[in-house]
Amino acid sequence: MSEVFEGYERQYCEISASLSRKCSSAVVLNGEQKKQKISEIKSGIDDAEAWIRKMDLEARSLPPSVKAGLLAKLREYKSDLNNLKSELKRISTANPNQAAREELLESGMADTLAVCCGLSFVHVLGLITNVNCHASLFFDFSWRTM
Repeated sequence: MSEVFEGYERQYCEISASLSRKCSSAVVLNGEQKKQKISEIKSGIDDAEAWIRKMDLEARSLPPSVKAGLLAKLREYKSDLNNLKSELKRISTANPNQAAREELLESGMADTLAVCCGLSFVHVLGLITNVNCHASLFFDFSWRTM
């Protein structure tokens, strides 16, 4: 494996771990502290994207025997970063139901559900909001009983 790629990978993994910790801590913050933490997370995501671009360029410059494995790792890191972006969006949105709606709209799943089930778009969003509320209540209750 490329030493350069490994160096980039270490940097990305450190940033990713830090972002995960910051996301976890931002959930319980309010007001100015939360805004500051969100700003730090956004900056960290920008840095993580830069490291992913560097890893991508390095992986593509290597022989095919090495490149395939590194590109597979890179896909995992991109997925990880997308999860962090989704978490940031959820944290940044004051209304968790609104965040769920936006995520659904971005994924295109609302259209798919509406077409498959013959439901109106508004009905699908209402169902999803209802499910999210019930899931939130369940997890909140489960958390409190542990």
